[in-house]
Formats: sequence, structure tokens, C-alpha cells
Amino acid sequence: MTDSPWSKGSWLNAPSQVTIDNDRLKITTDEKTDFWRQTFYGFTRDSGHFFGIKTGSSFTAELRVQGSYESLYDQAGIMVRIDSKNWIKAGIEVSDGQKMLSSVLTTGVSDWTTAVYNGNAYDFWLRVTVENGVLRLQVSSDKKRWPLVRLAPFPSSEEYFVGPMACTPKRGGLNVTFSDWKLTPPLKRELHDLS
Repeated sequence: MTDSPWSKGSWLNAPSQVTIDNDRLKITTDEKTDFWRQTFYGFTRDSGHFFGIKTGSSFTAELRVQGSYESLYDQAGIMVRIDSKNWIKAGIEVSDGQKMLSSVLTTGVSDWTTAVYNGNAYDFWLRVTVENGVLRLQVSSDKKRWPLVRLAPFPSSEEYFVGPMACTPKRGGLNVTFSDWKLTPPLKRELHDLS
């Protein structure tokens, strides 16, 4: 696995089924896995699957996500994490009978934003940039145009962990393939530059 783009990462809550095939990281989620802290529901869960790759204090990460979402709260995408109280997860999530573009920003407690995604929810790319206490989240359906999903303050840290994330709070068995992984210094692009 030394030549794999996944060779430098490590699991938080590794799923029972994991396969690495060249640049593809394929998983099947375990039952009742989730990341959430307190808000509305009152519980804290830190049992979701996250494959974290260590970064410095600033970076841009890109990831392709292909998933077979079926049930309420099925989700897969990308996570940036400092610790159990400071993280963001983002991707496609099933909510209200639709595949939604979803992000949960957690700094002590979780928030949750969703929006209808007009692209192919079963095959898309995510890009996240963290620099100077700001997180910029973008999505793409073709890896060419990257509309903004979220711009948010995010805790500054000397290091972060970033990488694929998937959860199935109501079941197990979501199949996800992660690929096209890319981790670079932060992109120096204007906010409305969608390239």
C-alpha cells in the first residue's frame, strides 16, 4: 500500500469491510455509525467511519465520492477534524426522502445545513480549503466547475486530519468508493473563481 494515495492515513472507527484497489478506497458501512454532538437530539456520537490524513496548518483537499445511498441519514463525503469536538463533515446525505448536499460544522456542538443537489448525487467531487481560521467547501459534478457550498470560521490548528467519511445512523451496508484523492497547499483563488 506504500504507493497508494491512502498509505499516509489512519482510521477512526474502521469499517468491517475495506478494500483498497489502486487509488480507490472502497468501504461498506457498519450498522448505526454517526458523527454528531448534542444539538436538537441531545446525544453525542463519534462512531462514524473516517480515514484521516494528517496535514499542516493549511491545505486544500479534493475527493471523488461514489455511493449507493438508500436510507434516512445515509451519508458519505469528506471530513476535516481536529478532535472529537472540532470537525466538519460534508457530502451527500439522505434526508426527507431526497439526496441532499449536507454539511455539519461542529465546534463544541453541531450545526447542520442541507440543500437540494442538482448534480449526480451518486458520483461527485468535494474540495475543502482551510487557511487562517477559514474553511471553504466546494462541490463539483465534473471536476471542472466548483461552486461554493459553505464558507465558515474554523478553529486554527497546527495540524488537521482530512479525508473520506461515511456514516449510516439507521442501518449498515452503504457501499462507497472514494477516489481522485488530492492534498495540496491551499489554493489561492478568489471566492467566486469556480475553477
